[in-house]
Amino acid sequence: MKTFMVTLCMVTFSFLSVNAQEDTRLGAMLAYGTEIENIGIGANAEFPIMENLTISPSFIYYLPKEEYGMKMNWFEVNANANYYFVSQDNMSVYALGGLNYSSVKVSFDDAWLGSYSSSDGRFGLNLGGGVNFNLGGITPFAELKYVIIDGGQLVAGAGVKFNL
Repeated sequence: MKTFMVTLCMVTFSFLSVNAQEDTRLGAMLAYGTEIENIGIGANAEFPIMENLTISPSFIYYLPKEEYGMKMNWFEVNANANYYFVSQDNMSVYALGGLNYSSVKVSFDDAWLGSYSSSDGRFGLNLGGGVNFNLGGITPFAELKYVIIDGGQLVAGAGVKFNL
């Protein structure tokens, strides 16, 4: 897992240095996942690689959840490609597809039964789309994707990206 995160960071920063141009964007977002049924906070970026095509890594950390004495922590790391098929002056629409890594940790602490903790990580695929509202140096956006993974999860997100 640590190797995966270090590799993802290195690839992201290499794109920053190679593609530091007007269309490169960094941002923050709020998301809701249907499987965890909770809100998450995240960060994302967009690095243009060709006309109408960007690489878009993102990270979402879902707020810790506690139910029936069990605590759940969940995060996901995504490596998506966004294809812009509509680009107007103030709005652009894109389809997305990519890879997802989701990690879940569940812990239980009880005076009678003791404590228990388990974690699991899985790779999946992302399919979805989104829209950017171009307002100069700031770009509000909304995105909807389905993560094809055990049980599946629909993730709705919205936030803002800043042009570099």
